Amino acid sequence: MADKKKYVRDKRSPTPSSENVSKVMSNNKGKDTKPELLLRTLLWKNGIRGYRIHPKKIPGKPDVCFISRKVAVFINGCFWHRCTYCNYKLPKQNKQFWENKFSNNVRRDKEKIMQLKKMKWKVINVWECQLKKHKVDKTLNSIIRKIGY
Repeated sequence: MADKKKYVRDKRSPTPSSENVSKVMSNNKGKDTKPELLLRTLLWKNGIRGYRIHPKKIPGKPDVCFISRKVAVFINGCFWHRCTYCNYKLPKQNKQFWENKFSNNVRRDKEKIMQLKKMKWKVINVWECQLKKHKVDKTLNSIIRKIGY
């Protein structure tokens, strides 16, 4: 039987209030998240092919990228990228850290969008909340129209 991997905190952020909180935060993924996988599955099921995921040579490494059509799709987590629809509150502990973290995320998002627009790319931002059941069809149809399929 394989040994269970021991959890080790990575120390990139302030010490959380409990080990459990630390584990949860450390398990947040940067790519291939549930919203990304859902959107890619929907695109595939609707016959939308020819995209690349996280291409390193495209500014911001879009989550889904139609290189020949110059369309970049970013699928943003509502909490991490500060969705204006969801309006999440700041965590109560380590407020200064979180204010800096979130403002840097938002600034970086704006910079990569401006970079792509200067290169004459279309940029589509999809929020995690837009991929919930009641909004997913509307979001998918909007993407399909914008990419020209």
